[in-house]
Amino acid sequence: MTRQASRRGVLAGGFAALSAGCLGRTRNIAGRDRSSQLTLEINAPPADRDPNAIRIARHLAENLDAVGIDARINTLGLTDLRRKVLINHNFDVYVGQFREAEPFDPDAMYGFTHSQFVAESGWQNPFGFTDINGTDELLASQRRMDGDERREAVADLQRTLGELQPFTVVAFPDPLTAVREDRFENWTNRQPLSVGGLLGLERVDGGGADGGGTEGGNGTDGDGANETADGNETADNETADNETADNETGDGLIDDTPLAADDGAGDAATLRLVTTDERITQNWNPIAAEYRHYGTFTSLLYDRLALVDDGEVIPWLAADWGRVGDSGIEISLREADWHDGEPVTADDVAFTYEFLRDTAMGTTESPVPTPTFRGRVSAVDEATAVDEATVRLTLDGVTDAVGVRALQVPILPKHVWEERTGVATIGGFEFDAETTEAVVTNNENPIGSGPVRFVEASPEESVAFERNPDHFLTRAADGSTGGTDGDDSTDDEADPLAGIPERFRGKPAFDRLEIEVMGSDIAAVQAVGDGFADATVSNLGPDSIPRIGREADARLVTGQSGGFYHVGYNTRRAPLSNPRFRGVLASLIDKRTLVDTAFNGYAEAAVSPLAATPEWVPSDLRWEDRETDPVHPFVSESGSLDAETARDRLREAGYRFDEEGRLLAPDT
Repeated sequence: MTRQASRRGVLAGGFAALSAGCLGRTRNIAGRDRSSQLTLEINAPPADRDPNAIRIARHLAENLDAVGIDARINTLGLTDLRRKVLINHNFDVYVGQFREAEPFDPDAMYGFTHSQFVAESGWQNPFGFTDINGTDELLASQRRMDGDERREAVADLQRTLGELQPFTVVAFPDPLTAVREDRFENWTNRQPLSVGGLLGLERVDGGGADGGGTEGGNGTDGDGANETADGNETADNETADNETADNETGDGLIDDTPLAADDGAGDAATLRLVTTDERITQNWNPIAAEYRHYGTFTSLLYDRLALVDDGEVIPWLAADWGRVGDSGIEISLREADWHDGEPVTADDVAFTYEFLRDTAMGTTESPVPTPTFRGRVSAVDEATAVDEATVRLTLDGVTDAVGVRALQVPILPKHVWEERTGVATIGGFEFDAETTEAVVTNNENPIGSGPVRFVEASPEESVAFERNPDHFLTRAADGSTGGTDGDDSTDDEADPLAGIPERFRGKPAFDRLEIEVMGSDIAAVQAVGDGFADATVSNLGPDSIPRIGREADARLVTGQSGGFYHVGYNTRRAPLSNPRFRGVLASLIDKRTLVDTAFNGYAEAAVSPLAATPEWVPSDLRWEDRETDPVHPFVSESGSLDAETARDRLREAGYRFDEEGRLLAPDT
């Protein structure tokens, strides 16, 4: 007989924890000292996985202790951390990065903070934040407005989020990547490990894998390519990737031994990357919130209808689209095949949008939404196949900018994923109806339509992909379906790559893509410097920068990221449910000092989550030359924490301290 089990319970600690957790909670309630000191657990990845995050956590913990709150840091590998926060919602405070790699449209905040997503898992409102008459109204209205009206609504949204603090923006880090240019060049300075960045690379020997592409260059300008795709994990967002991508890092470490010289580094057709995050070697599910961050590599496996590269909207799997009536978008698809040879059809696209709203496809009492991309697909009311190559999306009254975001989700093969809509089971236990097989599968041997195909993987060690010779970028550039490889005089109707920039035609420039897991940033940089790898993947910590300077054949590539570091609060729990309390916590974070010390200056302090797109930020929320946060200024005296003033603010908010200066936990 199949037994029922909750995915949240299983992921939190196994089957034994299902009963043990309840018993522990009962003991906690029964034995709680109602006058005990308030304890807050701060969850963060360990220093060898994300040195920036752990430094923010330590800074906050030190200041919390100083004002009388017992702060305890809990370090977890990124997969476990995301399960704890995004799936189980079992946390007090966490430190993490927003999942948009590129500067993003304000609508990314819809999925991240709207109350309709409170009960869902993943990047959708992990804070449990509700402000129905304030934030929700602004989020909904900005979707339907253009021009100055939208700008005003977005400005009010930022002010409201700043006041209520469901999360505290700390800083936007500079993406740091070590690259070498003796085998591949044209590394873009913005997001070198995004989908666009990787597809924009050129072979130094002058010929991409098939001689395609014409740009070359030294890669020092911002032309190259970036994607805002997803990925993930705005939070919902899902946009580009640099994860570097899909990597986030797990717990296991391997030693720092440099790659062996016979590992293929001399193969000019192989692009070799190194990372400290092993997750891409274990899981290729494009909707898995625990494993996806920016989603670069899954975005190479799965095409999207549109790609946004350096602010340019590019028709990708969609050959073209146009408005139909007041709320429709009709999309014509390029000729494409899945990696197993089946044709990509409009039925696949329509299935994808329905599936992302409900991975159970109507077979359960209530929908089981995907843990990613929900903010994007919430803008689509209906997706209908008009014919084999045409699909119509009916939008929920949103503007063109929001509609473009809706086109940036991975298109999935119906014949593969429709078999994963049933309730998930493991070892005879059936998860509750909140979880389907689609959500928990590792997606071994992934079948997409993208420019690379999966080859093989050794979990926690390496993964390999190969160039897809049947992808429309390659097939059309080779002349098998016509076209003139980007000649501006070509009639668009005769050009199978109409709308695709020249830098992407005939790409990728590599025949094989290999990603090796290293034990540390230093080891990864050394592998690049020694010629055993072409670039690092994971965002490097600032401590590795001097090492790059010592490697004669490696150089630092840095740009601007949309993935801001933030402190997230579980507003489901008292006293974190109180916005006044959260405001005091925000005032304990010295952002200017963190930028200088934790990030070694490779970051920009910020107040607004939209600071990477400053045209959206009102002047009263711009950091610019400020020394402190204009909304919740750091509580300081002569540059150091003013603990007594912070305690006074907590008293004004109704909280009590004992004789020893410890903040007492609330009675409920």
